Amino acid sequence: MSLTLHHHPLSSFCQKVSIGLYELEVPFGANLVDLGDPAQRAALVKLWPFGKFPAIHDASSGAVVAESTTILEWLDARAGGGKLIPRDAERAARVRFLDRILDLHVHLPMQKAVGDKLRPEGSKDPVGVAQAKAQIATSYDWLEMQLNERDWAAGPEFTMADCAAAPALQYAQHAVAFGERPRLSAYYERLTKRPSFARVLAEAKPYWEMFPGA
Repeated sequence: MSLTLHHHPLSSFCQKVSIGLYELEVPFGANLVDLGDPAQRAALVKLWPFGKFPAIHDASSGAVVAESTTILEWLDARAGGGKLIPRDAERAARVRFLDRILDLHVHLPMQKAVGDKLRPEGSKDPVGVAQAKAQIATSYDWLEMQLNERDWAAGPEFTMADCAAAPALQYAQHAVAFGERPRLSAYYERLTKRPSFARVLAEAKPYWEMFPGA
């Protein structure tokens, strides 16, 4: 098969891409990258100089596509379009907007809050973690309002926005509980029952002990 996903099953941004691949039913090979292994890291840097995953290599064209949102946009277009990103311009803009909100205001602050647990004593950032948690809570409140009478983030169809939401919420809840936000809680429950996300969670399970919030 021509597509190879360079990733790690525990990485939230890699999970976002994997969900999209499964939704699109795109055949691909998976290369699990251990960034702690110098040889594997060097191989990834050779492919993508920033040395971060996820990255997809298309052997048929030689193209390397990185960054989770860009990868999903590319995959959706490659599959004919209209599945992860609606063809209607207004609806597509809504999906892209929600994708950015989820990445910037849930995903990234979640990584700050969780990542701080890995820092040694004396170098932790309690102020930064408090700010990150406050940002997550604000995002939860906003999402709670947005999810009124919606099955999925952007409307009745599962889209790229839901690919972004699933891993972001999965990890963020270990930093900030959903609390009294019934729509958000119900939405996350629907996400866990989605076959694509359930498959991603199963793939991550063998590595779960590596997660600092486990």
